[in-house]
Amino acid sequence: MKEFDEPAEIIEEAIEKRKRLLAGWKGNPNVDRKKFEEALKPTMMTMSLTGEPTLYPRNSELIVEAQKRGIITFLVTNGTMPEALENLNPLPFQLYVSVSAPDKNIYNKVMKPLVKNAWERMNKTLEILPSLDTKRVLRLTMIKEWNMMNPEGYADLIKKAEPDFVEVKAYEWVGQSQKRLPKKAMPFMEDVEEFANKLSQLTGYEIQGRYKPSGAILLA
Repeated sequence: MKEFDEPAEIIEEAIEKRKRLLAGWKGNPNVDRKKFEEALKPTMMTMSLTGEPTLYPRNSELIVEAQKRGIITFLVTNGTMPEALENLNPLPFQLYVSVSAPDKNIYNKVMKPLVKNAWERMNKTLEILPSLDTKRVLRLTMIKEWNMMNPEGYADLIKKAEPDFVEVKAYEWVGQSQKRLPKKAMPFMEDVEEFANKLSQLTGYEIQGRYKPSGAILLA
């Protein structure tokens, strides 16, 4: 059986690497000393980015280790491991589920999943989401001419999941995605706002905030 990194070791190493990244700011006379000292002691940790975090089998222990250090946790998942979420104890402070398509055909086109029955597994996650006692967010990443259609389909998924918040966010043409998508796939803020308004009308969720630099709109 493959050995997995120890939860405590993951957090300690992450904190240490963060300190190294920030170390160069210590001698900068323009840096607020109090804020610098605060930055050395993180209070928030996100399990996200490269790969699917729910594939790590010891997330519950990871959350506990974070809590011991006064760190709140955010978990971002593509929803293809519903059993991992069902078994999480304790749950993270906030749980994000990325929803990238309104139906199976668009999902397979956009996601190109390697997991068998990925669409069905993601929907299973949405079905159990109301039973998870934590803050729950659906994150809809909008890709122009790829998945910004069928708002009724997205609305059905939102109604199924009953999240506390829905984040409608523009895809950003950065990193490795530049090799897979054209620049025109990045929608303007007006495009995102128009789509968010349609979702609001269909679901009853109301727009609570907008942040143009990130192309993000929050519904609740």
